[in-house]
Amino acid sequence: MSLPLPSLPSLTLRPLTRADHLAFIAARPSVSHTQIPSWGDVKPDWRAESLGWFDEEGRLVGAGLVLYRPLPRLKKYLAYLPEGPVIDWYAADLGERWLEPMLAHLKRQGAFSVKMGPPVVVRRWSADAVKAAIADPAARRLRDAEATSYEPRAFDVAERLRRMGWQQTEPGGEDGFAAGQPRYVFQVPFAGRSLEEVHRGLNQQWRRNIKKAEKAGVEVVRGGYDDLPAFYELYGETAERDRFIPRPLAYFQRMWRALAAEDPDRMRLYLARHEGDVLAAATMLTVGEHVWYSYGASTARKREMQPNNAMQWRMMADAHELGAAVYDLRGITDTLEDSNHLLGLLRFKVGTGGQAVEYLGEWDFPLNRLLHKALDLYMSRR
Repeated sequence: MSLPLPSLPSLTLRPLTRADHLAFIAARPSVSHTQIPSWGDVKPDWRAESLGWFDEEGRLVGAGLVLYRPLPRLKKYLAYLPEGPVIDWYAADLGERWLEPMLAHLKRQGAFSVKMGPPVVVRRWSADAVKAAIADPAARRLRDAEATSYEPRAFDVAERLRRMGWQQTEPGGEDGFAAGQPRYVFQVPFAGRSLEEVHRGLNQQWRRNIKKAEKAGVEVVRGGYDDLPAFYELYGETAERDRFIPRPLAYFQRMWRALAAEDPDRMRLYLARHEGDVLAAATMLTVGEHVWYSYGASTARKREMQPNNAMQWRMMADAHELGAAVYDLRGITDTLEDSNHLLGLLRFKVGTGGQAVEYLGEWDFPLNRLLHKALDLYMSRR
């Protein structure tokens, strides 16, 4: 007869100071920019709280940024941990030691529902695999295509979450309660690669466009806070062209102030100019060894000068110089049909020679089923 395995000592969950939270993040190679303390300052409609998991010796072993969004006219909240928390997702006692104490704490804070995004990679597709999937008429979605690599443990995490009562949700926008982070992203691995190797990984069209921009006299420079209105002018044009609702200028100004207060190099702004005319602009975020292309904007003017390729290459070169292990181009569409207006953006990102990455997605836990169902109904009618 086999003896039961001894249970591990319990973890203590309690609110965390910003300083301790930031120190925890600084000791890790990669943590999402949506899980840093200052991200709560970027979201004024949400109340932020840092939580820490401590072991029996008092060491901080996990952390999470929780954003609380109030339900209209009620003192109840949606608790959201975007791309977090930062814990041991592969722990055998994931529910008992890590997630159950978190749910109990959030319930005491008045949360009626919890949404989180485990930073767990499920599958990866090489650039060649993505190109083949786009060309295959039978592949309607990226998930239909054979992945280049799998993370078997991710499927185990998903199954355990379902058994605990968590419900997997499709990614949404960030308007109001429909807060969501992309499930599918495109990343260029830098670790162990020289900048020359990264450049050789770009497809022929990308390399040609970078050279064309250089010959045309396109200049890529770093901007500052005072250049955000120039970025925003192009961002508004991009929103109209690509059919999305733009954020206000004040959002980007608040993001700059909040992130710069935490780390002066956390957020950068790049501008691609030609004879004083700003043709493209983008923001770049850095946390540890992970660098993100965050928001991008461009004008239809002088597009033949390829300012976007030039700007991205400058950002990639700077990220490499910073010691980045990965350059993250953020969200991509999962839909591969020609009618999808985002397919062109996917093709653009595939040209970097990186890889499409699927994360575990976002998961909901209804603490009050009636209010959770009411929220779902409200969102479905918007």
